[in-house]
Amino acid sequence: MARKVALSCEKCGNRNYSVPEKANSSERLEFKKYCSHCNEHTVHKQTK
Repeated sequence: MARKVALSCEKCGNRNYSVPEKANSSERLEFKKYCSHCNEHTVHKQTK
């Protein structure tokens, strides 16, 4: 089973999403997703 990592909003820091971790990836995941707290689409980065 793949390990899941949390994505947090870069603007408010709220952890909104969890996605499967990519194998053999040395850099952090980064997606543009909707943040319900900010009420807009913002960049979400992988947290540890």
